[in-house]
Amino acid sequence: MNINEMVSALEAVLFAGGEPVSSARLCEVFEIDDETLSKLLKLLSNKLEDNNSGIKLLTLGDSYQLASRTEYAEYVRRAFEMRRKTPLSQAALEVLAVIAYNQPCTRSFVEQVRGVDCSGVVSTLVEKDLIEERGRLELPGRPLLYGTTSTFLRSFSLSSLDKLPELPKDVAPDAKQLTFDDLIESEKQNDDASENPEVEKSE
Repeated sequence: MNINEMVSALEAVLFAGGEPVSSARLCEVFEIDDETLSKLLKLLSNKLEDNNSGIKLLTLGDSYQLASRTEYAEYVRRAFEMRRKTPLSQAALEVLAVIAYNQPCTRSFVEQVRGVDCSGVVSTLVEKDLIEERGRLELPGRPLLYGTTSTFLRSFSLSSLDKLPELPKDVAPDAKQLTFDDLIESEKQNDDASENPEVEKSE
């Protein structure tokens, strides 16, 4: 295949996928290296822009996806009778921000930062596919670790986590990015509280 044919084939694969496709998978399919893939993706993006296409190429970490442009979202909703998704609550946005800037982290770590129970909010964010489980921390009870997903990147128009805005310099100390040692300490404190009824958190 020549370059134009490869770009068209790449477009077809991403269109048929419907979900983000990893760069590793694309390299395997087309039997090319990462540098060649990057050049083909750039050509595809330019092609869509030059043709004023209603479709754009999204970069989601090390994966790629074709999606309709936001300016045509209302027409897409009408065509498929989609309902507008319920916007995230302030609490959900705060929890999402803590996880995004400190991932992977546990629920109790988020609760340490926010000072309130976050179990319900975390479950909601998992259901919305904005965060996902990232294994378990090797401590008693093996608490779950959470991190953001490609849906999170797509929802906030981010190509990677490196594109997260910097935290303001005057941000409150307890809202700054905490260290892994802080995470371990928060889990130990959580274990102590669960073993001692006198210091358990109220429901």
